[in-house]
Amino acid sequence: MGIELLPLHWTYLLFVFLILGVMIFRRDTTLVSILGIFAIGILTTGSLTMSVGTIFNSFVFAISELLGTILVISIIVAMSKVLTDSGVNEVMIGPVAKMIKSPGFAYWIIGIAMMVISWFFWPSPAVALVGAVLLPVALRVGLPALGVAMAMNLFGHGIALSGDFIIQGAPAITAGAAGIPVGDVVSASVPLVFIMGAVTTITAFWFLRRDMKRGILKVDQSQLMDLRVEKKVKRQPWIAWMAFIIPVLFLLDVLAMVLFDLQGGDATALVGGTAIIILTLTTLLHHKQLRMEKITEYLIHGFQFGFKVFGPVIPIAAFFYLGDSGLVKIIGEVLPAGSQGIVNDLGAALAANVPLNAPTGAITLTTVGAITGLDGSGFSGIALAGSIAHLFSQAIGTGIATLTALGQIAAIWVGGGTLVPWALIPAAAICNVDPFDLARRNLVPVLIGLLVTTIVAMFLL
Repeated sequence: MGIELLPLHWTYLLFVFLILGVMIFRRDTTLVSILGIFAIGILTTGSLTMSVGTIFNSFVFAISELLGTILVISIIVAMSKVLTDSGVNEVMIGPVAKMIKSPGFAYWIIGIAMMVISWFFWPSPAVALVGAVLLPVALRVGLPALGVAMAMNLFGHGIALSGDFIIQGAPAITAGAAGIPVGDVVSASVPLVFIMGAVTTITAFWFLRRDMKRGILKVDQSQLMDLRVEKKVKRQPWIAWMAFIIPVLFLLDVLAMVLFDLQGGDATALVGGTAIIILTLTTLLHHKQLRMEKITEYLIHGFQFGFKVFGPVIPIAAFFYLGDSGLVKIIGEVLPAGSQGIVNDLGAALAANVPLNAPTGAITLTTVGAITGLDGSGFSGIALAGSIAHLFSQAIGTGIATLTALGQIAAIWVGGGTLVPWALIPAAAICNVDPFDLARRNLVPVLIGLLVTTIVAMFLL
């Protein structure tokens, strides 16, 4: 005999749909999430004071679950800032610049460099690291600035961020909402991320080359004239050493992850600890005065970035954690005996009453993921994608990791910096192009990529 659905279950489901509706209209989800938490508190405790406390406690729970992710991204951003200030990043990327001999090479080399650096540094700092050094080189060989921005977007904010294999910030959020290990989401996302990436970048390159041949896209000569003649600056010997040591340290981290099977929090801790060491050492070498104070300044810069990015994520994550393990930890045992949690109960009811299959589940998760990305953050709605993946996998009977990964990929490709114009501003600004033009250029390749990836996911379920 199945679990009887209570008003609590229906209230939770109502707020899921309300959050989706708010996202469709491109409004912020924080207010709806807080109201949802309060409503669940009232239904479970029957006390006004305890319900108000539930809002705060759910935020504390969400922050505790996400703290490792917030910290590692903050630290990496801080580290990226000191590498840029010191000139280490220029030396690190310099050898890549020498490989760029033609517009086609420029697109692929910039894209691949952006992808690799984004895996370790996250895409937002990587835009500055890559763009400042490689944009002038690309313009000189004939790749328009819009093509440079496309390459950085699609490879960095698309491929690298949607998988997030090294830092594992995105899969930590979706896995938490889906109630599965982070490693399961990472493993399931590998084929989907690379199929999505290959289809999208190849399609975008085809359109780019076509329009360059037609003369629709060309290098802006005024932008080319604005390039400054590179000055020969005598660099300190330690900069070259750091430019060599830093990639080696991160590659050793990856090797350690493979050899010792480090995933989730352990992998995040290894990358974060390495970043702190690099940040500290580079700051001590670069700054001659107030060295100790500069370390703190860089950390403050990183933390400001981290909490700005995750500020919208915490309220919505707090709501969706109540659908699974968070309910017991925040409020207590309030569901009837035999219940497996709100989302599990809803999934079981859905399976018993609605015939679902793999195509329906895949299409739904891609759609939900894309809708959650409309706010332009890429991260604020992936908890919803994880929760709905959990719900649908209960109904289908399989494929929770694949559905979770698919929702994550759709959300980040749409909102993480490839389609929503206000999310494209960092790459557009450094390349001096219109973010709306960049969004229009990315639209068709990304939609084709999502279609192909969704079809592939149907066969993997």
